[in-house]
Amino acid sequence: MKVSKAGAVAAVTVLVLTASGCGEDAADLPTISIGIKFDQPGLGLREAGGRFTGFDVDVARYVAKELGYSEDRIRFKQVFSSDRELMLQYNEVKFVVASYSINEKRKARVDFAGPYFVAHQDLLVRSTETGITKAEDLNSKNLCSVTGSTSAENIRTKLAPKAYITEVGGYSECVTALKESVLDAMTTDNAILAGYAAQDINQGKFKLAGLSLSNEKYGIGLKKGDTELQTKINAALRKMVQDGSWEKSVKANFGAVNFKHEPAPAITEGS
Repeated sequence: MKVSKAGAVAAVTVLVLTASGCGEDAADLPTISIGIKFDQPGLGLREAGGRFTGFDVDVARYVAKELGYSEDRIRFKQVFSSDRELMLQYNEVKFVVASYSINEKRKARVDFAGPYFVAHQDLLVRSTETGITKAEDLNSKNLCSVTGSTSAENIRTKLAPKAYITEVGGYSECVTALKESVLDAMTTDNAILAGYAAQDINQGKFKLAGLSLSNEKYGIGLKKGDTELQTKINAALRKMVQDGSWEKSVKANFGAVNFKHEPAPAITEGS
């Protein structure tokens, strides 16, 4: 069949426009930015090859999926304990999943969904340590925690006011100092400590003291007043527990150490 020159040109034009339109649609697919920690093995860790692993990462991905975002449309951004509120207030991230303990001071600046996990403040010590069995033993000891965390404040104001506390930017700095015997203990939530103790490079070097110095309910932080997003995230968290994904992730990320976790907590924020 003979096709006229005009017909051929028209057909090619249609094909080009169609292909161009498809390309624009793919490029225009929305992404979502989520704040996580990059240096917390077991919770939020950016590994050498760029892969993200940890329980918080699993929670973030599950929630994003329920919000309609496939994994390739998730953009993880690093947050530190001291800048989580700012990242939310300035729209740098849509929400934060970063061992973010819910408390009244933080709720004055941001809202939370959840909680999705209950941790307890504990101590990471060298495996040979025998002299720290209670909070009072920390007086006159050298401790390490991160800037902006509730753990250092608890030690300083409630548990051991005579302890020497060094606050640094990231937990990995504490681990290095503890390994080199510069410090006596590192203090933060037991979930974070368990993640470090479970790392292959730390096997046999550290142990958890087994103290429950506080109750820390992890929530997903979001911008103040975004009740619609809060409701959607809460629904996703409930589903994650109900379909078994929550328990599966906890075991996968903390199973290498003797870490006894609390059951999934009831949702209380915004409900």
